[in-house]
Amino acid sequence: MKIALFVTCLADAIAPQVGKATVALLERLGHEVVFPSAQTCCGQMHVNTGYQREAVPLVRHHVEVFEPYDVVVAPSGSCVGSVRHQHAMVARGAGDDALAARAEAVAGRTYELSELLVDVLGVEDVGAYFPHRVTYHPTCHSLRMLRVDDKPLRLLRHVRGMTLLGLPAADQCCGFGGTFAVKNADTSTAMLADKMHNVLSTGAEVATAGDASCLMHIGGGLSRLKTGTRTLHLAEILAATEGTA
Repeated sequence: MKIALFVTCLADAIAPQVGKATVALLERLGHEVVFPSAQTCCGQMHVNTGYQREAVPLVRHHVEVFEPYDVVVAPSGSCVGSVRHQHAMVARGAGDDALAARAEAVAGRTYELSELLVDVLGVEDVGAYFPHRVTYHPTCHSLRMLRVDDKPLRLLRHVRGMTLLGLPAADQCCGFGGTFAVKNADTSTAMLADKMHNVLSTGAEVATAGDASCLMHIGGGLSRLKTGTRTLHLAEILAATEGTA
């Protein structure tokens, strides 16, 4: 299967290893991955901060870039959530019903990584090896907008050598929320403190999630506390093998 990678702004700018891991994983499973180099921001941050009119050109560009592909994957529940729940809305709000229809078509074949693996490719054991204690944080957009449910956990349970530890209050937000962390810094920090306490209570060496943004937030906090617990994207764990873990 030929799969187009929608790498997302955050992975492109500060977490390129997530995009590389996604490609390595899918190629190991026998699929061809292409990277449409014209891709840009999907417009989520514009929409979330009230700039819907300014997001229209980004929505149109995203549709034009990914329209030729039958399957699109992004290692981000947040960005896939934007494609599915915001793009057509933004286009209709601008009075462009034709663009809205095209956006809906692209959204219908755009998947978060765990969705693609489990629902489309029909695989739960990806041949990964990661001999560490790991806990999983379900990010807000993947949990509430995409409803990926236990798909990431089903994938993690098949990783050889790994001890998967349950995270207390797992469904609670980490406090990032994009610009929320900037506009409501005190509240965000308090939420982060709760999340870090719960992560550390598991005794995990690694906290994982499907969004680099949440991992940046949690990982930054853990690093400042010098806890020794690190964060890794789900794709990085699933891409790990005996020679790389």
